[in-house]
This record gives sequence, structure tokens and C-alpha cells, in this order.
Amino acid sequence: MHFFLILMVVLALGYGVLMLWYSLGWKRLKNYVPVPRMGTTRVTVIIPARDEEDNLPPLLEALKQQTYPADLLEVIVIDDFSMDGTPDVVRNAGAANIRLLQMSQMLDKQQRLNSYKKKAIEIAVSQANGTLIVTTDADCIMGPKWIETIVQFYEDRHPKFIAAPVSFYKEDNFFKKLQSLDFMTMQGITGAAAQLEAGTMCNGANLAYEKDAFYDVGGFKGIDNIASGDDMLLMYKIYNAYPEGVMYLRSEEVIVRTLPVDTLKGFMNQRIRWSSKADKYEDKRITWVLMLVYFFNVGLLGMAIAACFLPAMWPWLLILLLFKITMELYFLLPVASFFNKSGLLVWFIPGQIFHIPYIVIAGWLGKFGSYQWKGRKVN
Repeated sequence: MHFFLILMVVLALGYGVLMLWYSLGWKRLKNYVPVPRMGTTRVTVIIPARDEEDNLPPLLEALKQQTYPADLLEVIVIDDFSMDGTPDVVRNAGAANIRLLQMSQMLDKQQRLNSYKKKAIEIAVSQANGTLIVTTDADCIMGPKWIETIVQFYEDRHPKFIAAPVSFYKEDNFFKKLQSLDFMTMQGITGAAAQLEAGTMCNGANLAYEKDAFYDVGGFKGIDNIASGDDMLLMYKIYNAYPEGVMYLRSEEVIVRTLPVDTLKGFMNQRIRWSSKADKYEDKRITWVLMLVYFFNVGLLGMAIAACFLPAMWPWLLILLLFKITMELYFLLPVASFFNKSGLLVWFIPGQIFHIPYIVIAGWLGKFGSYQWKGRKVN
């Protein structure tokens, strides 16, 4: 028992240092303020879509409202064997620069892939007219200056790959509020780690990269057998080729908003999918961080179970929980302010009851289990 307590204290101290380090990174990460001007870069927005007839209309409307010149902006929706009216939604979008591609016309339906999303993006990139590829998801929306600001950043800094912020919206119940808090934490860490040059992360709902850079690194070749990772695994390939070319864009104008999932099963499938690629990251700094976070939460869950039989464990558990909550809130306060979600922080402490077990379960199943994604079972 004494050895276990010493180990937990060591893990807690490591976790505390990590959160303070990330807090410093977020503080140093400045908002991008562009010089007012219109860019000249041709842009292609790629949206993989499978059974998204309900989600696509607000996204396509948001894209039609972009301030970037329509003659420089192309939108490709690549339909992934949808069984609903997704193709018709795109055909009826009413904008000349919105195109539909269908995987059913390009691939044998009997062909089995482990990553349909990567194949969809690969096909769309091959058909893209833009020199800058921007990706998002079908259940997203964004503000009117999204593309304009990304292009200004691209033309100012000349990156090969841009990661940008993503946020949940329509958090209309406790479950979705907890998801939003968890996701906001990951987004804050993404920006902080990029600023600290301590391992960059990203999310496929809001990415941009040069079309030439995509082909320079061989696209998804070598990672196409991994179900997820169309975002981070590609980023690492580009980072290896262009170490100075991967950048994070912090700006409220480029925040992409996406929907939380509705069910616990859907949530766990999503988080298992995200954690399933953890051991595939070439940047092992991220792997070590994930291991620290995972084992600290495993230890806390173990302490909670042990405390049911060993009353002497309760003070230690409460102290470590208070320490964890304090460190995380210190980090989250400015992050929540940036995303205009400070009101969600009232749910942070009760959310710990659910957050710790989910970290443990999702991390384990991400390594050893399987999950459902878009109606397909993935190993």
C-alpha cells in the first residue's frame, strides 16, 4: 500500500507539472491578427460524408456565406456509400463551387478497406483544383471568415500544414456538457503543445495543408491500414518532411463547431477510435504524455475502489482528486474564455465522477478492443 501511495504521489506531481507546462504554453500562444487584405490562394474544402443528409445543410450554408472569393474557393463533398439522401443534398446546394464526388462510382462496393475516410480524402485531393486543401466534417459549422483567415495565415507564415481550433456546440444536456469540457481540454492542450514545440496535435474537423505537401509525403501511404488518423498521422508525415512547416492557428474567426454525440455508446466508440491510434504516433512525446495521464487516472480509479474496503485510503484519494481538479481548472480557465465557454466550468467537478472511468475504459479498449464507426466495425 505504501509503495502504491508513493507511486500515486509521483504520478500526481508529474501530472501537475504537465498541466502547469501546458498552462504556460497556452498563455504564450497569441491570437493571430491578420493585416486586412484578401488572399489569392486557390482553396479546396474537402468534406467526407456518410449518411449526413441532416447535418450537411447548415454546413453547406456556412460555406456559401464565406467572405473568401467564390472563384478561389471550391468545396468537394465526397460521399462514402451513403444510404440516405446525402448526394441529393449536395446536388441541391445551389452553389456552383460545391461539387459532389461519390465513392460508389469509383470503388467496388465489395472492396473492403480499413479506412474509408482516408480513401475518401485521397480521392478528393486527386480531384481538387486548390493548392491549399482544407478539411472539415459534415456535422460542422463555421463563421464567415473561416477560409479568409486561414488563407491570410497561410500567405503570411507559409506553413505546409495548419492545425486550427474545434469546439462543440448545442450542448443541451449534462452528458453533452461533459463531452464539451473534455474536448475543450484536448483543444487547449493542442494549442499549448504546438506553442511549446512539445508535440503537436490536431483534429480533422479543422485542418489545412498544401496539396503538394500531401503528395510529397506520399499522402496516406503507409498509414492507410489504420482506421483513424487521417489528421494526426498525416500531420506527423508532413512534420518529418518539413519540421518547421507545421503550425497552429489560434483565432476566434477560424473556430469550427461540431456536434457532440447523443448516446453513451456513440461517445465510447468515438473516444475509443481516437485512443486507438495513440501507439501509432511517431512523436513519442505525445505517447509518454498519454501514458502519464492514463496511469494517473487508472491509479485514481483503483484508489476509489480500494477506499470502499480500506477507509484509510479516503484522505489520500480526496487530496489527489483536489490536486487534479485544481491543476486542470487552472489550465482550463483561459482556454474556456477563448472558446467562450466559461459557463461550462460549473459542471467540471461533478463531471470527474464520469471522466476518470471513461479515460481508463476508452484507453484500454482503444488498444485492445474494436469499435463501430459510421455503421462499420473497425479493429
